[in-house]
Amino acid sequence: MPEFKVPASSPILPVANFLRAHAGLSLTLWRKIKNSGSIAINAQPAAANDLAHPGDIITISWPNNSAIIPEYLPLSILYEDDWLLVVDKPAGMLVHPTSGQHSGTLGNAVLYYYSTQNANNGFHPVNRLDRNTSGLVLIAKRPDIQHMLNRNSQQISKQYLAIASAAPPNLQGVITAPIGRKPGSIIEREIRPDGQEATTYYRVITSWATACLLEIMLKTGRTHQIRVHLSYIGCPLLGDDLYGGPTHRLHRQALHASKLILPHPITQQTLIIVSPLPNDLSNLITHLGAQNPSVL
Repeated sequence: MPEFKVPASSPILPVANFLRAHAGLSLTLWRKIKNSGSIAINAQPAAANDLAHPGDIITISWPNNSAIIPEYLPLSILYEDDWLLVVDKPAGMLVHPTSGQHSGTLGNAVLYYYSTQNANNGFHPVNRLDRNTSGLVLIAKRPDIQHMLNRNSQQISKQYLAIASAAPPNLQGVITAPIGRKPGSIIEREIRPDGQEATTYYRVITSWATACLLEIMLKTGRTHQIRVHLSYIGCPLLGDDLYGGPTHRLHRQALHASKLILPHPITQQTLIIVSPLPNDLSNLITHLGAQNPSVL
């Protein structure tokens, strides 16, 4: 159960005010605690309007009700502590169950892993990847940690490696173009003037006659942002049939979430977590290099 010590410099406040201001609780989580959870001050049951004094230890709990069914699936864990889990998601796996698919997802796998650790944690992903994008997914073990990370999302650096079907005009650049849902589709996005602001930074790592390896960083995180932006500048990802990428070499978009850099929400230590390219993409690069010498 999360514990919070009231700082010596804190004024005397109702415990609800202290928790909402200092404990990183979202309004949704606070309502869950108030309606079906519990609060204790110095190990004694307390109500939301009881006063919290400097030095008090406040403990909270809430039910972890989840419709996700734990399921054993291979799970590659690259980082774990009491608050965070970072896993390397393979291509072909959904992050979260949907109305049409209840099993085989990262959520199922993570909850099964928690059950083997006797940990009463929910599934709280901080970032999401498309089914066919591989790489790093940051998961909070508690909803208050998820809320803290989402609230400070601009401090989280996400880097991707992408293999495009053509080289952009410059060795590095910025793509700024608003993205919105394509009319008539629940999946596809497009560049449209009434879309949401979206900014993508790219750097060419190497280029071949028929492809280009890029490092990508995002300022914003729109659905399909990298795929849409690269297609927009005439460089669709290899394997990305939804946005015009050729599929004869690869049958999924050549996109991998390769690095996360973030301040730890509790310790403030800088975390740097790196995922190597999966075999399908590294093999593709080897093939490209053998068939088409680099033009950089």
